[in-house]
Amino acid sequence: MSFWTAVVVLAGIGCITWLKAQRYRALGDAASADRIGRRGPAYDHSARERELERQVEEMRKRIIVLERIATDEKRGNDLAREIESLRE
Repeated sequence: MSFWTAVVVLAGIGCITWLKAQRYRALGDAASADRIGRRGPAYDHSARERELERQVEEMRKRIIVLERIATDEKRGNDLAREIESLRE
């Protein structure tokens, strides 16, 4: 492959990459227009985010309880006894 062939191939790859980037950018603009409401119903991301934040907060509370159970020796021993009694 000669030098000029490599230059043409690299220029072609650059053009294809630029065209794909423009296409994805245009699709992204259309998606943002949908969210604004210019092209039909918009998906409410904030409601989904609030739901996820609520779930994360619940999981944090559960982890705190599990840490308390795991680090409290008396409760840990009671828990071990309860597990053993359930196995029988």
